[in-house]
Amino acid sequence: MSEVSKELPERVLVVGIGADGWPGLSPTARQAITEADVLLGSRRQLDLVPEPSGRRVAWPSPLLPALPGLFAEYADSAVCVLASGDPMFHGIGATLARLLGPERLDVIPRPSSVSLACSRLGWPSQETEVVNLVGRAVENVLAALDPGGRLLVLSSDGTTPGKVAELLTEHGFGPSELTVLQNLGSAHERHRTTTAAELRQNTEPLNVLAVRCRTDEETQLSFERFRTAGAPGLPDEAFEHDGQLTKRDVRVTTLARLGPFPGGLLWDVGAGAGSVAVEWMRAAPSCRAIAIERGSERAERIARNAARLGVPELSVVAGTAPEALRGLERPDAVFVGGGVTAPDVLRTCMEALAPGGRLVVNAVTMESESIVSDWYSRLGGELVRIGIEQAAPIGGFTAWRPAMRVTQWAVTKR
Repeated sequence: MSEVSKELPERVLVVGIGADGWPGLSPTARQAITEADVLLGSRRQLDLVPEPSGRRVAWPSPLLPALPGLFAEYADSAVCVLASGDPMFHGIGATLARLLGPERLDVIPRPSSVSLACSRLGWPSQETEVVNLVGRAVENVLAALDPGGRLLVLSSDGTTPGKVAELLTEHGFGPSELTVLQNLGSAHERHRTTTAAELRQNTEPLNVLAVRCRTDEETQLSFERFRTAGAPGLPDEAFEHDGQLTKRDVRVTTLARLGPFPGGLLWDVGAGAGSVAVEWMRAAPSCRAIAIERGSERAERIARNAARLGVPELSVVAGTAPEALRGLERPDAVFVGGGVTAPDVLRTCMEALAPGGRLVVNAVTMESESIVSDWYSRLGGELVRIGIEQAAPIGGFTAWRPAMRVTQWAVTKR
């Protein structure tokens, strides 16, 4: 189902084009371009092909808000779109499929920049993590760092490799080996290998950055404590906080019941340090979250935690629930870690969820437990009490030190 209801072209041809331009295209792709009434693409892509018989139109900026009107304007035309490499891999093709509906698209792909980079490096593409920084904050790369690991970074422009190198160096990954692969697939293809600590100057705008993650021994030992291999459970000290933090063991249980999934949107209500929202987004690159926290100082702290832990796109709303929840995008899951006793918070969260959505509430006070118990008696779900004790020194001995018990209610909306 497309996102627009206006009249649209019956068919849109999407042609993937590499840095080798016209010579690298198949006869079918060339025919689609030359016979188009309207040829859409970036200025760089349009310059790679001969003049079509119809009109050439460069993408407007900003692009996404203009797309519905643009395609409605050419509803009666034969439209061809130029895209980079494989249009469905981090490309305009996926956007157009959501906008127009996949039934309107014919896609002619070329090898993606990732395929080309892996073939040059001898890396198995299925084992290579990819981080897309096109139009995104450079801090997104931090969530993918793993000593001894390797990843490919899709650069936004020629400044991206230098920014990534600087960020890696700041976080103790200065010894990492970086290979900048420029103009892949063209006659002007070039590779340059150096370290993160040494790379600073800008490169060609069309580039992919390959990273072999390396670090010094001190950073390696420190990093091992933060390695979770995609599973939740970052140590509490990974987060800057003022004591309002969903602790590690409870956080893992909370996330297990929330059930992160690719593309899912979480509301983290009364987010504190934002730990649940951060770990939700780290579960998959396309996971999204909105953290709602009434204190402006805490809201700023959440944003810092998100950037440092590799999910800078975490949205932070400074406001008090339930008022701050109105107008937000409908969530797939909601976590309420604070503000349970505020009037109408749980009702507003339940109403916002679509059928099948998950609500998880953590309560620590008698008042909040009473509210949660009442909701459980009406809606069912799972109600558990979590008690955590940690070994700690007492004098010359060791004893169990209990944390505050947490009553957790989880329910799926029917």
